[in-house]
Amino acid sequence: MLVSSEWVDAGGLMSYAPDILDNWRRAAVYVDKILKGRTPADLPVEQPMKFEFIVNLKTAKQIGVTIPPNLLVRANKVIR
Repeated sequence: MLVSSEWVDAGGLMSYAPDILDNWRRAAVYVDKILKGRTPADLPVEQPMKFEFIVNLKTAKQIGVTIPPNLLVRANKVIR
């Protein structure tokens, strides 16, 4: 399974998705609570808290799309 950053690395234009590494860390905390005796049914359902925005300028150039500078400033990663 490819994560969103891999899609952009492979030539996708851009991605805005949950940070996979942060989700794994949060899952480990969840598992730790269960192993320490908490009942899974009593734990709240959690949603992603950290997101990652990636832009591929090579792809944008190839398809003739101009990415505004103010959008590039907000990106966590820009592939040139």
